Amino acid sequence: MTDDLHRRAVVADLHNDLLCAVAARPVDRWAAFFRERWLPQLRAGGVDLQALPVFVEDAYRPEGALRRTLRMIEAGHRLAEGNPDAVALCLDGAQIDQALAQDRIALVLALESAPGVGEDVELLETLFRLGVRIASLAHFGRTALADGSGEDATGGRLTRAGIEALSEMERLGMLFDISHLGAAGVEHVLELASRPVVATHSSARALFDHHRNLTDEQIRGVAAGGGVVCVNFFAPYLHASDYRVDRLVDHIEHIASVAGIAHVGLGPDFVKEVLADTTPPCCALDFVQGVPADAYLPGLEGPAGLPLVTEALQRRGWAEQDIVAVLGENVRRLLRAELGRPA
Repeated sequence: MTDDLHRRAVVADLHNDLLCAVAARPVDRWAAFFRERWLPQLRAGGVDLQALPVFVEDAYRPEGALRRTLRMIEAGHRLAEGNPDAVALCLDGAQIDQALAQDRIALVLALESAPGVGEDVELLETLFRLGVRIASLAHFGRTALADGSGEDATGGRLTRAGIEALSEMERLGMLFDISHLGAAGVEHVLELASRPVVATHSSARALFDHHRNLTDEQIRGVAAGGGVVCVNFFAPYLHASDYRVDRLVDHIEHIASVAGIAHVGLGPDFVKEVLADTTPPCCALDFVQGVPADAYLPGLEGPAGLPLVTEALQRRGWAEQDIVAVLGENVRRLLRAELGRPA
């Protein structure tokens, strides 16, 4: 029963850093590597819609950030062009619907932190032309546009350029992502935003007090504007030590109780394989941003485990239509209404 429901549902994952692993391969292997390593996992997990974050590692910042950004965008285009029977890079909701109707996985490019933009906000339009449809302004640290959640103690809101970036994204039809943004920055965005925003991979601070999670007030703000909060699966953001699927479901249920079921989605942030593929054996990471790098929910280390979420929600007695909404229909509705649509 679980497998049948999961396969019938549209499953949307708004955050998987697989593009980092693809871009770490030789250029002529990008499409083949995706097909061999990642496509089977996405199919096994029933993924129908996949956001591809364009993440720029610290080693490239600031001097090489734009070059790295462009290279990763190119990797996204090439893996799609090299696998046209299986995936499609989508620019708006209509293209997403078309891809799903053809049983292809709809891919959406998402800029994470935008270090390549700096204060040159006009570059957002350049990146939009290249296919980017979702963007955030900061990661853990400080950028020219905003402070990330690791800098919460500063109380930093959006900078002047950050305010311009929000306005430009709304004009273009590029969805604003508040995940990783500092607390004051999130509040600032919710004050200014005239279009829905999204949290691509954030969980509930009321259940676990970590700066990467959102407060109930922030969650209500996203929902009030018509946006969606996509729950992060990374175990150390869900609980101090109890790394079970039930703790993930606790966060899904809490956010649903605060925002309403129509405003909850999935943003797994599967990083185990990405870290293994991009970190040399000489300097494997024990910790990432202060949390254990090897702490994962059993069975949910990668996208193939996504049916476990459906199974866990069924065990909690969730109605079928509510499970379908959280698995992907809420995200699909948001992207259909907002993606690529100019103000």
